[in-house]
Amino acid sequence: MDSVASFPTVIASASGFPALPIDVVLPALRAALARSPNVVLQAPPGAGKTTGVPLALLDETWLIGQRILILEPRRLAARAAARRMAATRRESVGETVGFRVRGDSRVGPRTRIEVVTEGILTRMLHRDAALEGVGLLVFDEFHERSLHADLGLALALESQSVLRPELRILVMSATLDGARVSTLLDDAPVVASEGRAYPVAVQYRPRRADQYLDVATASTIRHVLSAHDGDVLVFLPGAGEIRSTMQRLAEQALPIGVSVLPLFGALSAEAQDVALTPSPPLERKVVLATSIAQTSLTIEGVQVVVDAGFSRVPSFSPRSGMSRLQTVRVSRDSSEQRCGRAGRTGPGFCYRLWAAEEQHGLLEHDRPEILDADLAPLALDLALAGITDASTLRWLDPPPAPALAHARELLVQLGALAEHGRITVHGRAMARLATHPRLAHMLLRGRELGMTATACVVAALLDERDVLRGNGSASDADLRTRIGLVAADNARHGTAIDRDVLRRVREQNHAWRTELGAERADMAVESDGGVVLALAFPDRVAQRRRGAGERYLLRSGVGGSLAAGASLTGAPFLAVAELDGQRPHARILLAAPIERAELDRLFADQVERDELVSWNDTSGVIAVLRRERLGAIVLRETSVLDADDSIVADALLGELTRGVSLRMRWSVEAQRTRERLAFLHAKLEDWPDVGEAGLLESAREWLLPHLAGLRRRSQIDELDLSALLLARLNWQQRARLDELAPTHFEVPSGSRIRVDYRDPSTPVLAVRLQELFGLEATPFVGGSNVPLTLHLLSPAYRPVQITRDLAGFWRGSYFDVRKELRGRYPKHEWPDDPSHATPTTRAKRRR
Repeated sequence: MDSVASFPTVIASASGFPALPIDVVLPALRAALARSPNVVLQAPPGAGKTTGVPLALLDETWLIGQRILILEPRRLAARAAARRMAATRRESVGETVGFRVRGDSRVGPRTRIEVVTEGILTRMLHRDAALEGVGLLVFDEFHERSLHADLGLALALESQSVLRPELRILVMSATLDGARVSTLLDDAPVVASEGRAYPVAVQYRPRRADQYLDVATASTIRHVLSAHDGDVLVFLPGAGEIRSTMQRLAEQALPIGVSVLPLFGALSAEAQDVALTPSPPLERKVVLATSIAQTSLTIEGVQVVVDAGFSRVPSFSPRSGMSRLQTVRVSRDSSEQRCGRAGRTGPGFCYRLWAAEEQHGLLEHDRPEILDADLAPLALDLALAGITDASTLRWLDPPPAPALAHARELLVQLGALAEHGRITVHGRAMARLATHPRLAHMLLRGRELGMTATACVVAALLDERDVLRGNGSASDADLRTRIGLVAADNARHGTAIDRDVLRRVREQNHAWRTELGAERADMAVESDGGVVLALAFPDRVAQRRRGAGERYLLRSGVGGSLAAGASLTGAPFLAVAELDGQRPHARILLAAPIERAELDRLFADQVERDELVSWNDTSGVIAVLRRERLGAIVLRETSVLDADDSIVADALLGELTRGVSLRMRWSVEAQRTRERLAFLHAKLEDWPDVGEAGLLESAREWLLPHLAGLRRRSQIDELDLSALLLARLNWQQRARLDELAPTHFEVPSGSRIRVDYRDPSTPVLAVRLQELFGLEATPFVGGSNVPLTLHLLSPAYRPVQITRDLAGFWRGSYFDVRKELRGRYPKHEWPDDPSHATPTTRAKRRR
């Protein structure tokens, strides 16, 4: 344990603080906590803050009769920290120092320091929002920014401000931005320590582009064992890489006395303890670990660190509703944390399997889990705390609104939330099970349906990696195979069993059976797998698409497909637990068949019933179908002969107005009426808009009432659209329509010539020149405000002149036109004074 001797008090503020050794900083920390409810402690790896600080503060006067609660991000770290502190006091775990983690607890009546995982804190806050009896709440390794840590801090700050102003909160980290956390904690003082870490020499050994990670790692380990003394700690992304690296190392004999040990979260506590136990004299160990060993742990004897440079983090997609583990490059902070593991007990060495110039290209910090994680657990925790608006809490990074909304939609579907985001009785029961809301709902509803044993097995399977390992290819997706393996230890379909995973699944299955009160005689039924799976994933019920191939449509609208030759081939309906997230057809990785009758039983209250009007453009027939839908999938579809006219009419209107223009067939007469009205609307705003946008916008008023009772395209085509448009006019407009926009104009010859309104700005009168003899000026429309554009034609109806000034034409260019027309049409009259001549429609009479 670090020294806790008395030193002069040094308090550091967030704006510039000295870096002090941890033993010097302890008095400063005591003084800060005595004066401020919130404090930030920054100390690098090796400072011993996790064990030294709580023990040093245990006898502070403001802590008399109260407990210290320490939060660790991992179960392994929680157990290790408790054991280390207990050993320092020469006690057993469970006396002064204890721990609580999922599935294990060592706490006694005299326990004053409890080390708990972050999820445990959330449940403690739900049971007692004031945390009565807790005087100091310590967030260790807060820089890891787990979802539970962010939520726990937000809830603790809320409790402190509303219920327990005397509660003290200490946030500890090695690489966190202390000033930013200080601001969140009401400008809390920041105490900084430089620690007592030993120097670590860093070497870069970039692997070749064509070299597998396990090959490069194994090669570097062999080099390290020959070049250095002491134990070796190796960081790899996940359990898969750890196993493959162990296999590579086993291909050639290692030096005598060297043992290779794995260390990752899914191992049993006993196996983890073996990796943490100091090596016997004259022996060495190589610990292959995930990021679990990056912080909060001291592995005695480690002098060399080998860092592959990757970690595996969960990433959630609101679009697909799925979380997937992604392998990403470590941040600079993480690489420094890993490097520091070699300098805990003496000078050390760190080998990085990337180039030195790449170090500066790494992200500075790890991305907070709250920005990428599945927020369903967080949404349920907030609802359980009575918080319907997450923005009312203080967050270092608030949960993204779209992901949180998606999570709440799921909880409503699971029956955990009611209106306005309030938690239901079922939601409270789900929260008590301390697992993902999907699995909690499945366990509770499975028990109600008499499928407790099956639900327990499936919950245990889904909470772990796949028990089946394919030989270079994906395992068969059938969940029923996995259910059978839990009860009977035999391989199926030529796949290999992951014995370690199977052991954990069986242990968790037993735990769930105990918690839910399953009878001993109850056995999991493989054929019930689809039912319980659909309870956990109601949004992923899938229906087989018509046509070739094993393609499915999920209730959420996502497409999925089964691998060729899968045992689920041909199943009409599936309950899907896992997909690979690819587009447009995600590969179904884990699923079980489910009967249509079971869908009716499980989701009867969620089935939507509607009537669909479909219009076949080829046949011109309108069909009415009554559908029962579960999200995007259609469960049942029947023809309806007596459909309500209003429903059909409304659907027809939607079809006719789909797009940017009315899908109507305009007769010549209707089109001409529309053009006249468009002309008047352009000149007089109080006249109706009959343009595409205007007709679409007002179609419900002028068109919908006339669609009632129609069933065929031919009936729609028979509608008198001209009359429908005129019906939109009030009586004053109807009275003035022919005056303002006459359909025809009677020329001096007596002919009635149609006025062309196709261009609303310039109505046109196309007329033979001779028929206008005797007309002195241009005729007007629009209440004598708009002159007609005259298209003057020859006797053969060929254009000869365009004018809007007839009088000027008679006086001027007419004579040039007459000269040309006389040559072409000598049998016609071409007078010298056309404005006073007699109009005609024919040539000269023969004499």
